[in-house]
Amino acid sequence: MLKIITLGVGLLAAASVWSADSDLEAKLEAAMNADSRPAADVARDRNRKPLQTLEFFGLQSDMSVIELMPGGGWYTRLLAPVLKEKGKLHVAIGTGRVETRLLGSAEFAKSFVVTAKDAKTNRPKGSRFYELEASSLDVENADMVLTFRNYHNFGDAARAKVNDMAFAALKKGGIYGVVDHTRRHMAPNDTENRRRFDAVKAIKEIQAAGFEFVDFSTLHYRPDDELRYEVGRKSVTGNTDRWTLKFRKP
Repeated sequence: MLKIITLGVGLLAAASVWSADSDLEAKLEAAMNADSRPAADVARDRNRKPLQTLEFFGLQSDMSVIELMPGGGWYTRLLAPVLKEKGKLHVAIGTGRVETRLLGSAEFAKSFVVTAKDAKTNRPKGSRFYELEASSLDVENADMVLTFRNYHNFGDAARAKVNDMAFAALKKGGIYGVVDHTRRHMAPNDTENRRRFDAVKAIKEIQAAGFEFVDFSTLHYRPDDELRYEVGRKSVTGNTDRWTLKFRKP
């Protein structure tokens, strides 16, 4: 009898996980196939693998999620519809383009909110890295903080600040997911690796902010990227090796 009960509980748990994953997959696929989605965004799906990436981080449709440095809104266009009904999407730091492109449209007007409006970025003349004026993301008890291919943009102090703010915004057990272009370990700065970052250094910095390292994914591993050239070069763009790291607030 005990074995039957145990098996039944196991099957129920598996069914619950499957149901949650199926709901997420359906909503993400609907967002990916939306008529309003730019063709240029769609063309990058095969390379960026958003469904598999967000499943790896553990996204669920009822979460409170903060997207840092959303850029032009490539991921925002996918996250906002998924979270609109049951969850909440906040965007923070460098939000100018998504505010202009998305918040002004009827489709996205109420799909996400801008937070940390005092988080100003500044790149000093002659520097390749941004500085950051901010003390908080103005969100508490978030389930997840995500940022994609942005970590390399900041100098040492600004990266530490970003990590600290992410830690403060998350609830206990909350997830911090970070993706960026791979730099060869311990390679010094040069003109070819300015948009790449050392994964080992990122892990150490994020752990220093208090996070536990949970896992990494090889979804964006590209063995033929020699890590020698700028990611915008024609021979590299669309095929850069990227690290995908998952952390938890203990």
